[in-house]
Amino acid sequence: QVQLAESGGGLVQPGGSLRLSCAASGSWLTDYSMAWYRQAPGKERELVARVTDDGSGLYATSVRGRFTISRDSAQTAVYLQMNSLKPEDTAVYYCNSEPLDPGPLSRSRYFFSWGQGTQVTVSS
Repeated sequence: QVQLAESGGGLVQPGGSLRLSCAASGSWLTDYSMAWYRQAPGKERELVARVTDDGSGLYATSVRGRFTISRDSAQTAVYLQMNSLKPEDTAVYYCNSEPLDPGPLSRSRYFFSWGQGTQVTVSS
């Protein structure tokens, strides 16, 4: 069974940067359009960025121009470079496939089970 493992989170000051990694054990990610999500306390999970098969990134308005999603050439990992971080970026970040169904993310199916996520805290 493929498991996703997120890492790279931490505590950073506003304006700082972090690079998140998502590794897949037991599988390549070639056949999947992958995405990063985040969930802040008391809020719904939101889609932050997705990378298409051709490597193009699509971003939520709130992070466009600050975050960059990418995947490695071996197609076993996905990354999220986060620059100019703001306190409102504080959340647990997860990776998974793109949502397979339209509508609310909470009701969609995904290719993989959710990992533990990685905590990102932006605070001075």
